[in-house]
Amino acid sequence: MLENFVANLAEWILNISNGEIMWVAFYAGLFVALMTSLGAMVAIFAKSLPEGGVDFALSFAAGVMIVAAFTSLILPAIESTGSFAPAGIGIALGIALIYAIDRFLPHEHLVKGYEGPKSMKDKLRKVWLLVIAVIIHNLPEGLAVGTSLVYNLEVGLVTTIAIGIQDFPEGTVVSLPLATIQKKRLQPIAMGVLSGFAEMAMVLLGAYFFSLFAWLLPYGLGLAGGAMLYVTVKEMIPEIYRGENSDTLITLGFFLGFYVMLFLDSMLG
Repeated sequence: MLENFVANLAEWILNISNGEIMWVAFYAGLFVALMTSLGAMVAIFAKSLPEGGVDFALSFAAGVMIVAAFTSLILPAIESTGSFAPAGIGIALGIALIYAIDRFLPHEHLVKGYEGPKSMKDKLRKVWLLVIAVIIHNLPEGLAVGTSLVYNLEVGLVTTIAIGIQDFPEGTVVSLPLATIQKKRLQPIAMGVLSGFAEMAMVLLGAYFFSLFAWLLPYGLGLAGGAMLYVTVKEMIPEIYRGENSDTLITLGFFLGFYVMLFLDSMLG
C-alpha cells in the first residue's frame, strides 16, 4: 500500500511536470521551502517553545538526516556503480565543502556562539548570523533532495517528504529564538522563510547540475551524504547536547526522527 502511494505520487508529479526533472525539482523544492515557512510562522502564535522544545526539534532533524544520508544518498551511490570509490570521494568532498563554509562564513549558534572569521563578528547583526547558521544546515538538505531526485524519482520523493517533515520544526527553531531578540514578529518569520527558499535553491542547483553531468551523480550523492553527516555530527548533535535540558528527551527526539526516515524509506520496499 505504501509502495503504491509513492509510485502513484511519482506518476502524478511526472504528469504535471511533463516529465521534466527540473519541474519535479521545483515542486519538491517548493514543498520543503513551504514546510520551513510554515514552521517559521509558529512564531506568530507562540512566544516560546516548551522547555526542551528547541533541542527536541533539532534532535528529530538530526535523526532524519543521519538515516537519509545513508539510505537515500551514500548507499545508492555505491549501488549505482558497484564501487565504493565514487561514494567515498564524494563523502570527503562534502565534508570538505561544509568545513570550508563553516570556517570562513560568519554565523552564530544558539549554544556554541559565534563561528567564522573573527574580523566579521561585529560586522553583522546577530539576527543575520543566526540565519546564516541555519542556511548552512539547510544547504546539504536541499542538495540531498535535488541529487536523489535525479538518481531515482521514488527515492527522491521519499527524501523530499522526510526532509520536509523535519523542516517544519527547523523553521520553528529559526523563528522563535529570533523573535525573542526582535521587537517585530514578522522579521523573524521572514528570516525563517528565507532559509527555506535558500534550501529550495540548492534543490534546483543540485538537480540541474547532476542532470547535465549525470556521470558525476555517484559523486554528487556521496557529496550530499557527507555534507549532511558533517552538519549532523559536528554542528547539530554537539549543539543539542550542550544545553541543560533532559538528555532523555533529546535522545528520544533523535530516534523518533531516525524511525520516521527509516519508515518512509521502507515505503520503497
